[in-house]
Parts: sequence; structure tokens; C-alpha cells
Amino acid sequence: MTYQETLDFLFNALPMFQRVGASAFKKDLSNTLALCEHLGNPQKEFKSVHIAGTNGKGSSSHALAAVLHQAGYKTGLYTSPHLKSFTERIRINGVEIPEDDVVLFVAENQDFLEELKPSFFEMTVAMAFWFFAKEKVDIAIIEVGMGGRLDSTNVINPELCLITNIGWDHMQYLGDTLPKIAAEKAGIIKENTPLIISQTQEECREVFIEKATEKHAPLVFADKKWRIKRIQEKETQNSSSKALYEIHHDGEVTQLRFGLLGDYQVWNIPGILESVSQLQQMDWKISKEAIEVGLSNISELTGLKGRWQILSSSPMIISDTGHNEPGIRAILSQLSKYDYDRLWMVIGMVNDKDVSKILALLPKNAKYIFCEAKIPRALPAEQLAEKAKEFDLQGEIISNIPEAIQYARKNAAPNDLIFIGGSTFVVAEIEEL
Repeated sequence: MTYQETLDFLFNALPMFQRVGASAFKKDLSNTLALCEHLGNPQKEFKSVHIAGTNGKGSSSHALAAVLHQAGYKTGLYTSPHLKSFTERIRINGVEIPEDDVVLFVAENQDFLEELKPSFFEMTVAMAFWFFAKEKVDIAIIEVGMGGRLDSTNVINPELCLITNIGWDHMQYLGDTLPKIAAEKAGIIKENTPLIISQTQEECREVFIEKATEKHAPLVFADKKWRIKRIQEKETQNSSSKALYEIHHDGEVTQLRFGLLGDYQVWNIPGILESVSQLQQMDWKISKEAIEVGLSNISELTGLKGRWQILSSSPMIISDTGHNEPGIRAILSQLSKYDYDRLWMVIGMVNDKDVSKILALLPKNAKYIFCEAKIPRALPAEQLAEKAKEFDLQGEIISNIPEAIQYARKNAAPNDLIFIGGSTFVVAEIEEL
């Protein structure tokens, strides 16, 4: 098959959670284990770090990958979902998997895939493990897709496990309380393997202590060791802008330039720094310079997009993939620090989430443009606008995302601010990205 025919096979023949939702969700690891067995268990041929969490796992994964790459290690990175191209999910030293290798993986295993009928995610995880083993990476950063315990990535034996935070998301799969969701995330904890928690949350603390004790896993709440404070600087359109942080650790105060601008990174940085520190204790050779350069240049080294990305300055246009209640709270908090005359929000959401909690948070004085991504899971823009009216949110309905953005550009004044988000899949359709 050609590359396009291969993608059609992957997207159409196998259910894809990001597109269709519940019908693609699998409640056990049997398919992943069968796929790995068929491939010769490639996940056992390289070292790894496993990262879970409601928010922050993507940023943390890319940050650790950037540091290890800068330290001279051949570093794999598996993340999901992709924004623009399928190959974004699987990278080595920031370079996406070649299209020829995607074709090769499917060609070599098509009969088995058609017989097993794994989900899209199960298949892409197996492809990542196969590619990392084939290319002999030194280490791979593996981001959990959803949850942890039953996630397809949860067949590795990592150097350490990192859990960023716990928030309200995917409750129909993970549970309806934060401790229940935490227990699912804690499913990645392995026997005698260090566990790092980026952000201490009292509701979840005992869950992690209990699970770590059960697995004899050394546990560190990173924000108790690393105190982080953002030194506010005015963000500009310049994509090379860095956020400046003050780091308090072991009685010392240092400064760190971090290559991602979102204020919410203050919750991720403790887990990232503690993970690097523990890898150093395991004899991974990571210099101070590799840490500084890696964390200052995360996007450049890994290709990360969509995390508080400033697309224009007149008017200011900002996009962010935050899409659940804690993510939206963080976005609104940061937007409040900008000076602008009027706020425009180009917003779209998916149809299998309780959007009312998010709509209740949104500012009533903003001008809304309701849109929808080109995926089956998208909540139709008309329905989103109707739900928004219940919260006194008014605006236009322009389903097509590029057209919605163009409308905002055309009607916004130079000193206005346009925010684009509400869903990863909305950000994915931004042409400038």
C-alpha cells in the first residue's frame, strides 16, 4: 500500500478513540500483549519512562525527551493524539517516524492486524515499540493515552513512573471521583520502580501512598522538594520567548528558562526536575547544561505544538489544547493577565464530555464563535451554541474552524485578543500551526 492507503487502513479499518470515542475503548491489555508477543516483545529491548496524568503529561513527556536528547541519548518519544500528522505520535530525537516505516509496519503485520482487530491506539503503541526497538533507542518516553491501568502503553517496565496530576476527565471510563481516577492512573506503578507525583492533591495523596507501598515503589511528591515560582514576563508573538522560573531546591535558589509559556507549567516542572534528578542517580549522564538547554528549547527539540502557542500579535492570537475543567481554569487564569480591549473565543468541543462544567467557567463578556472539528466525536457547533446560551454565552456559529478563525481575525480590533481552543481537535485544524 501507499502511505495514504496505509493511513486509510489504520483510520478506517480499526476503531480510533480520538475520532469515535467509546466504541474504540478497550477494557483490557490482551490485544496489546498479543501484538507485542507477535512482534517479539520489542518493548523489552529499550529503557523507558512512563508518564500519566490528566493534564501536563504531554508537556512533561516532551520536556524529558528534550533533556535526554540534549544529553546525547537516542531518545524515543511516544505521545497522543497527533495534531497535524499521524507521524507526530512516534519520534526519535524530535524526528517523526518516516512514512516508509509506517507502511512497512502495516505491510509486515497486516494479516495479523486484520485477524486480531486491535484498536487504532493499540496498533500505534505496538508500532512505536517496534520502531524504537528497530532503531535501537537508548530510552523512550512513553505517554499514557488515557487512564493508566488499562492503557495500551502499560506493558512496559520503565526506569521510573511520573504522574502529573489528577482532574475531571474521561469520568465514564475512569471513575466519578478524583480518588477513583487517581487509582486508574496509579495502575502504571511497577514493582520496585520509583514513582514521582508532580502535584500533591490531598484527595489523591493516600491513593498513591497505598499503591506505591503495595508495589514497594519509592514515592516522591515532587512539589514538596522543588518549589517553583513564575517570574512574570510579558509574552510576545516571538516564538522563541521563554518563561522564566525561580527554583527553590535543597536550600538553593536558581533560575530556569522553560520553553513552554503556559502558567500551568508551574505544576509540571517539579515532576520533570525530580525525574531528571532520579535518572541521574541511576547513572544516566545528564549534565546541568543539558537540562538548561533541553528545557529552554522543548518545542525546537521535540516539535511540540499547541501548548499556549502565540500565533499573532495584532490582534494577539493564542491557542492551547487544554480541554477539561482544570485545563480551562488554567487557561482563563492566564488570559486574565493580558491587556486587551475585547476577548474573542473560537471554541469547539467533543460530544462525549459534560461540557456544562466548562461552559459555566467561561467569561460572559467575551464574543464567541462556535465551531466543530472534522471528526465524528465533535459536538455540532449548533448544539454547542444552544448549550452555551444556558450560561449567557453569545456568539456566532461558524462550523468550519479555519472560517471561524478568519471571521475572528476580520472582526477583531488590533488590541483585541483571540483565543482558539476547547478541544485538541480544534487546535489541530489551525492552519498556521
